[in-house]
Amino acid sequence: VQLVESGGGLAQPGGSLRLSCAASGFIFSNYVMGWYRQAPGKEREFVAAVSWSGGGTVYADSVKGRFTISRDNAKKTLYLQMNSLQLEDTALYYCAKHQAPWTALSLKNYADWGQGTQVTVSS
Repeated sequence: VQLVESGGGLAQPGGSLRLSCAASGFIFSNYVMGWYRQAPGKEREFVAAVSWSGGGTVYADSVKGRFTISRDNAKKTLYLQMNSLQLEDTALYYCAKHQAPWTALSLKNYADWGQGTQVTVSS
């Protein structure tokens, strides 16, 4: 399993970024995929997840209405569109693959992780 994130960077408050995660080494379309983040000095926290078909999504309350998770199963790529960025969104963002195929949406039990991409929101 390989998960490679990209798209992080520096953004101003109120700005936008789009993260991508290129997946390989497994049947991407069979798995729920998610995004997590970890800010300095804090534990890693759930951000969003998308069902294996792409038809269902779930978000942390802190990002609901601002972030959109999506996937392209043909391209084996996961996305996170981040709008209305806030200072509190500064963190290392990780792409994650659920531990089992064909499961329902979940906020936990992710077994594989990428290396992360840094998002910094600053004026």
